[in-house]
Amino acid sequence: MTQTAPRPTASSWQAIRDEVRRRIHSREWAPGSVIPTEVELAASFGCARMTVNRALQDLAAAGLLDRRRKGGTRVALHPVEQARLEIPVIRAEIEATGAAYGYRLLERRLAVPLPEFQARMQVPDRTPLLNVLALHLAGDRPYVVEDRWIDPDLPGLSEAPFDETSPNEWLLEHIPYTGGEISFGAHAASVIEARALQTSVGAAVFGIRRTTRDGEHALTTVDLTYAPGHRMRTTL
Repeated sequence: MTQTAPRPTASSWQAIRDEVRRRIHSREWAPGSVIPTEVELAASFGCARMTVNRALQDLAAAGLLDRRRKGGTRVALHPVEQARLEIPVIRAEIEATGAAYGYRLLERRLAVPLPEFQARMQVPDRTPLLNVLALHLAGDRPYVVEDRWIDPDLPGLSEAPFDETSPNEWLLEHIPYTGGEISFGAHAASVIEARALQTSVGAAVFGIRRTTRDGEHALTTVDLTYAPGHRMRTTL
């Protein structure tokens, strides 16, 4: 009697990452070959697509996978070490400093964004999007203002009030992504930013602007504005 090989299972994105890395190193998936889709891998491992997405993102950042829009995911022909920058959970970022985390929802509304945000989300003129304005705190001190626009048709979004969980954390937990764009810069605090961060209008503040996509579909775009004196740290 022929025995069917057991289906591999994994309970974490790290386990899936390690199994995919094993298949690459063993040449089960040869350099340049297209690997199964996230949906196929999720079915194979018996997990959520989001879990597979995070594993593949990690391997792409390490230079083992090449992910392209409409081109699928391939094993890199010439793996190289790449500088990597992950989207952090702001709560974990604050707790890592030893401070207690705090969160306040300032506003949640469906509105038509300014043309700048429409362009970043690549939506037609006058298309309403979900806007969430929130404040993250380190202890009792303002840490960063999250001003985010989100595609209102994302699954599960209508049931997410964001009164206790930030959109930053909810999106990372529930919505898979494949890439996006990010920029950094200093700017003068606006009236809304100054009020939330308890600083003066026009004070120099550090900002991160990020748009996250699934393929060519823009999921969300966010401006993160940090309190004066913030210093960004990462590793090589």
